[in-house]
Amino acid sequence: MYLDSLLEHLDYTCLQGDTHTLVTDLVYDSRKANKGSVFVCISGTVTDGHDYIPQVIEKGATAIVIEKDIDLPKDVTVIRVNNARRALAFMSAAYFGHPASKLTTIGITGTKGKTTSAYMVKSILESTGIRTGLIGTIETIIGDEVIPANNTTPESYIIQQTFAKMVDAGIKCVVMEASSQGFLHFRIDGFVFDYGVFTNLGYDHIGDKEHKDFDDYLRCKRQLFRQCKMGLINIDDKYANDIMEGHTCKIETFGFSENADIRATDVKLVHEPGYLGVSYGIRGLMNFDVAIDIPGKFNVLNSLCAIAICRHFDVSENDIIEALKEIKVRGRVELVPINRNYSVMIDYAHNAMSLESLLTTIKEYNPKRIVCVFGCGGNRSKDRRYLMGEISSKMADLTIVTSDNPRFEEPEDIVNDIITGVKKAPGRYIKITDRREAIKYCIDNAEEGDVIIIAGKGHEDYQEIKGVKHHMDDRELVMSAINS
Repeated sequence: MYLDSLLEHLDYTCLQGDTHTLVTDLVYDSRKANKGSVFVCISGTVTDGHDYIPQVIEKGATAIVIEKDIDLPKDVTVIRVNNARRALAFMSAAYFGHPASKLTTIGITGTKGKTTSAYMVKSILESTGIRTGLIGTIETIIGDEVIPANNTTPESYIIQQTFAKMVDAGIKCVVMEASSQGFLHFRIDGFVFDYGVFTNLGYDHIGDKEHKDFDDYLRCKRQLFRQCKMGLINIDDKYANDIMEGHTCKIETFGFSENADIRATDVKLVHEPGYLGVSYGIRGLMNFDVAIDIPGKFNVLNSLCAIAICRHFDVSENDIIEALKEIKVRGRVELVPINRNYSVMIDYAHNAMSLESLLTTIKEYNPKRIVCVFGCGGNRSKDRRYLMGEISSKMADLTIVTSDNPRFEEPEDIVNDIITGVKKAPGRYIKITDRREAIKYCIDNAEEGDVIIIAGKGHEDYQEIKGVKHHMDDRELVMSAINS
């Protein structure tokens, strides 16, 4: 492969050497450089690829792609671009043969609902024989291969490599969680989605290591609808019009609104011992009734989103109905099967918007008490801690403040920040920093008719402390407490 073929869709300047240079590999990790490589210098928050140029040249790299002024090394081709991350995305797409063009690509963006909606889409399409891959918060799925996720949206090279593997595996469609961080860091550049979906938008991911402000967060979410052919928008969300601003795609809408192209009507909550579900009617571009074994109005919207997408694949109404009956998503309003007179639910709600939506949903089922157990991750915005504490104190009957992933912060400091928010509302609370002990307390003191919500970690099976991930699974903690 020649370097100029990797650069074909980029604006660049060749500072020295020849763009028609044969390259053997595309790398952005200096440790993987070898003879004949082209090395893209990514400027990260921790390390800067430009600092490793001598090492990659020593390993035999043929060309380097830079975005900063440097002293030009000898005997290599040097390409200057404005943004190396964006360059990596386009070069990766070319390197793997533009695999997205050989798949039907679906991107789902939003503050919450991405994961559940993605699994629903995959489940419905696969039930009709359309082999569908998935790239998301929990895992990447390529046929029978399951790869645990490190980021909601992987680096652009990994995305294109994954697309290529899917093509080789005979997969026809891929549904992908398109995070704001993915757009911020140009991981999702280099191709156009066939379908883009917007679920909702709330105040989240604002901070030193994430988005500088809400406008930046909104801008990144909006990008999907300038990079897809068909956009499907939750018209009920207050930011729907902002998301559509400047869109270049066709638009369809879904929601509860009479103005939605596909709308949900006659929502009925189903509450039985150890079971929470919902049924509703679909009207507009499709007309039939469905039931799902996942509680809450927000899951009506998640499933409606999936249905709006699958309509474009000519999936039959009966196939949609049957597929939705079977859907379970790990860590998303996941009921733990405990066979008791109270319910235990595990959910990934780790920001104020998600927690408020979850608690609102469960209150609609009129449980005897809502007991909410949660912590907040370290090295993230403190505002999230205050807001989540206040919301839980307002809406739950009892809040158990505990530890989540403290990362490089002290758990006690995080817990105390949460309690600052808790004290802004009148709810009862208990501080139990050890998560295992917090969950055991809830089980030992559960009352008939309770719904115990264990929030924050969802699908995760670890606790991250000082850079080390220690095994910890909320499901196992629940069962251990029950059996002790």
